[in-house]
Amino acid sequence: MGGEAFPDKNNTGMTLLFVLGCIFFPLSFTVLCWGLQNHSNLRMERAEAVLVASKLVSSVQAVMASTAGYIVSTSCKHIIDDQHWLSSAYTQFAVPYFIYDIYAMFLCHWHKHQVKGHGGDEGGARAPGSIWAVARGYLHKEFLMVLHHAVMVLVCFPLSVVWRQGKGDFFLGCLLMAEVSTPFVCLGKILIQYKRQHTLLHKVNGALMLISFLCCRVLLFPYLYWAYGRHAGLPLLAVPLAIPAHVNLGAALLLAPQLYWFFLICRGACRLFRPRGSTPPSPCQTQD
Repeated sequence: MGGEAFPDKNNTGMTLLFVLGCIFFPLSFTVLCWGLQNHSNLRMERAEAVLVASKLVSSVQAVMASTAGYIVSTSCKHIIDDQHWLSSAYTQFAVPYFIYDIYAMFLCHWHKHQVKGHGGDEGGARAPGSIWAVARGYLHKEFLMVLHHAVMVLVCFPLSVVWRQGKGDFFLGCLLMAEVSTPFVCLGKILIQYKRQHTLLHKVNGALMLISFLCCRVLLFPYLYWAYGRHAGLPLLAVPLAIPAHVNLGAALLLAPQLYWFFLICRGACRLFRPRGSTPPSPCQTQD
């Protein structure tokens, strides 16, 4: 077997990894917020600190997920049967991130709402029900992202743990590498926060985001079909007919939001290179 089997797949170890994830991501966010607000050279406002801290935590998670995915996918020589302990371990550890990130995105939306002057006067008493109005606005604006995170926790996680039964670690590793594009998205949002849309750094970051998103989130799915076809001795176009219908359905549901976001990124990237006076939106604003 080309991969490395998990040495001790007991429920206690998996639970501990889940608990560790529940602690790590919120704690990292809290410490970063405090540091950004209190460091003598930074002294960020609360709203700025929340945004930057949330993007830094997302970037850290993305680097860890991509690294784990690369290790798993390159270690599994047999794409169906080989196993690597990181596939189960990192999945358990990362699930709390998606729950935390829903809350972090809400905090960013809340502070943006406050800055715009819709949440009360300088920290005074807020109108009854105002938090629900903000929550409705948040769900309206970030519905697809919240739905994506909820599906990852409520559907993809149980399927990866129970339904796979130790099969297909290679494919899970490849899916984890979809996070390669996330740090570029996060950096773009930070640059937007500081009005750096027209800098060279922002344009280079936008190009890298577009390329990484295309390769690691859109073309990833044809690659997975091609990899299975090579394993099974089938041409690429014959693979969808050779695998169960529910697998095709799952792949289509995962791909659909990626195509939508990629369309928005491309539209934003085209506008990015308009004349400076037109103040175009950034490609990173498409997922903000």
